[in-house]
Amino acid sequence: MRDRLPLWLQLRCSLEPRSLAALAVVLVGAAVLAGAHFWSARPQAVGAPERVQAAAEALVPSAGSAPSGPPGPATGPAAADPAAAPGGQIVVDVSGKVRRPGTQRLPSGSRVADALAAAGGVREGTDMTGLNRARVLTDGEQVVVGLPGVQPAPGGTAGGTAAGAGGTGAGQPGTAAPVSLNTATPEQLESLPGVGPVLAQHIVDYRTEHGGYRSVDELREVNGIGDRRFADLRPLVRP
Repeated sequence: MRDRLPLWLQLRCSLEPRSLAALAVVLVGAAVLAGAHFWSARPQAVGAPERVQAAAEALVPSAGSAPSGPPGPATGPAAADPAAAPGGQIVVDVSGKVRRPGTQRLPSGSRVADALAAAGGVREGTDMTGLNRARVLTDGEQVVVGLPGVQPAPGGTAGGTAAGAGGTGAGQPGTAAPVSLNTATPEQLESLPGVGPVLAQHIVDYRTEHGGYRSVDELREVNGIGDRRFADLRPLVRP
């Protein structure tokens, strides 16, 4: 092989046959390594892991499934206010001069007139002048008809209960029914003996903080009511 090289190259390199063979092996090995490197660095398609694909398929709803997004504007208010939802009910206590006194289940948004109708109507001869039959009822409310001195429920106008025909005034001693601690307004509580504006507000504040009165004895815990005043108020009030 040396004889085939040009004379000037033989003289310049002075390569022995053994050295020339070693050089050829090195060159061939380098060419093989370079080819392997370029082959491993070629662009290849990379697939997503199986877990990622499964999660993506779970997030995409099928064509026949209904959308599970939030309700539209038409259904939003009903979801925010269960009492206003279709089919919602309230329970009210109708007592006094009605044909069928007792608790009545009514659709939400019902008025006092609806409660009276559910109780069989008002007895003949009952004075209905002071009864606001257009007032909207709330759940757990009590509607008292025809009993003098009984105060209206919260939200009602003055005279929310009607006085009985021929009855005496609510302010006369011995004829007034007990005042409800759970429904009376501060102005109505001031009609009780020894109760002024400040004490009346204390009674209402206690009712608001504790969710109402469960018994008359809870008046002892109201700021400003001692044993003597409690003894005076006890026969005049009810929960």
